[in-house]
Amino acid sequence: MALQRPATLTDAFLERLVACVPSTSGGAWKLTEVYTGDLLVELPQSTPDDVAAAYAEARAVQEEWAARPVKDRLAVFKRAHSLFIDNAHTTTDLIQAESGKNRRMAIEETCDPVMVMSHYLKRAPRLLKPVKRGGPVPVVSSSTEIRVPKGVVAIIAPWNFPFATGISDAIPALMAGNGIVLKPDNKTALSPLYGVQMLEEAGLPRGLFQVVCGEGPDVGPALVDHADYVMFTGSTATGRVIGERAGRNLIGCCLELGGKNPMIVLPDADLEETVQGALFGAFGNTGQICMHIERMYLPASRYAEFRDRFVAATEALSLGASYDFGPDVGSLVSPDHKDRVQSHVEDAVAKGATVLTGGRARPDLGPAFFEPTILEGVTKDMLAGVTETFGPVVALHSYSTVDEAVALANDTDYGLNASVWGGDVAAACGVARRIESGNVNVNDILAAAFASKGTPSGGMKQSGVGARHGDQGLLKYTDVQNLAVLKKQVMGARPGQDYEKYVKGMLSGLKLMRRTRIR
Repeated sequence: MALQRPATLTDAFLERLVACVPSTSGGAWKLTEVYTGDLLVELPQSTPDDVAAAYAEARAVQEEWAARPVKDRLAVFKRAHSLFIDNAHTTTDLIQAESGKNRRMAIEETCDPVMVMSHYLKRAPRLLKPVKRGGPVPVVSSSTEIRVPKGVVAIIAPWNFPFATGISDAIPALMAGNGIVLKPDNKTALSPLYGVQMLEEAGLPRGLFQVVCGEGPDVGPALVDHADYVMFTGSTATGRVIGERAGRNLIGCCLELGGKNPMIVLPDADLEETVQGALFGAFGNTGQICMHIERMYLPASRYAEFRDRFVAATEALSLGASYDFGPDVGSLVSPDHKDRVQSHVEDAVAKGATVLTGGRARPDLGPAFFEPTILEGVTKDMLAGVTETFGPVVALHSYSTVDEAVALANDTDYGLNASVWGGDVAAACGVARRIESGNVNVNDILAAAFASKGTPSGGMKQSGVGARHGDQGLLKYTDVQNLAVLKKQVMGARPGQDYEKYVKGMLSGLKLMRRTRIR
């Protein structure tokens, strides 16, 4: 029986979503359902002029939005919080249709913007409130730190979590008083477009949140050149290009980039729990998570036991194209990406690696399915040994000492996420602190770190610049105005005063303020 598209995804609904994308060229991208390859909708393609017009409209609306009191801006997100939850299943249908991920992962993705809203609804009033501080001269001077929105922020969202990154990254920027121009990947533009629609239904001014579509080389330069700040999630190679262009324009940027994330299993780890964690770490979202695990380091004393259990658990996973919660693993995002993943496996095998399970495309299930794959004997001369595969492929390695495991985990240009598993949590945390990574999870793969919205999440080394979440996840979208007041002209020698005496009094005053901790 042919797979039926969800009843929510009518042609009229999809056409309404894409109708707001500016396009004067008449060009369109054929956006297909990943499971089947069938056409969903033709997505208008924007030109550089369309991008400029989107910025102009967002700026016009942003002036009024920024002038609103913070509590009025936050009221929009209080309403949006309920709307996003009430419509979570429709969002899930869109995410599945455009990305091919299984429903379990898609419904979890819908929760991310809700969690971000909830966190910043509590935190934003304090972060955005002016803070009065002392000036250089006690009593007669003061300085106030005022948070000012950047203006219009460019957000470039990837295809692997289009709703979470496209909308979640925009929420704190909007709360801070900015406008948004979002460029989603062509393959996954529908769910973020629906997110914008829900935000506008909650009261976000129309035009404040723009969405432009197009290939990166076509619209990317204009997107960065008109922006006041850039938030990008994607490959390290593209991140370098965006960072260089932002630097030339003297604007800030936050870049979450690639990873070759390690998992260390300590000798005292609970194998049953560790194997379950490893299944998600390697194959969650079909391996298409920036923070997913591609390298597993196992103690030599327990290597065979873990390997055998992990292989058996992997072979028990169910693959399938379904809009229900049945399959454990869904599709890759496209046939092109499936070919890339397959090329990494074939390269590894050609250079001596062994496939313990998987390693094959599954055209019987759909055009972009690939089996969960475990490799053994992967070395650094293989693509799968050093390059981010970004698919359901993981390599197993043995180690003799914990020091060796840490050295192997750190032997990479990346530093986005890592995972350490052990029975002695304190000892595991000690190992975790030695790993060169922006996120390190103990007895978890990635959710404990990424879902902790109060703590910044970013990468080290070639895995990025800056962070999302935490206070800086909102403050990065603001500039600081220092409003200083001097009530009496006391900074400088008085008319006719001997300057030597003035300097002596000034220096004595500095000493006194230090002793009394006034300044």
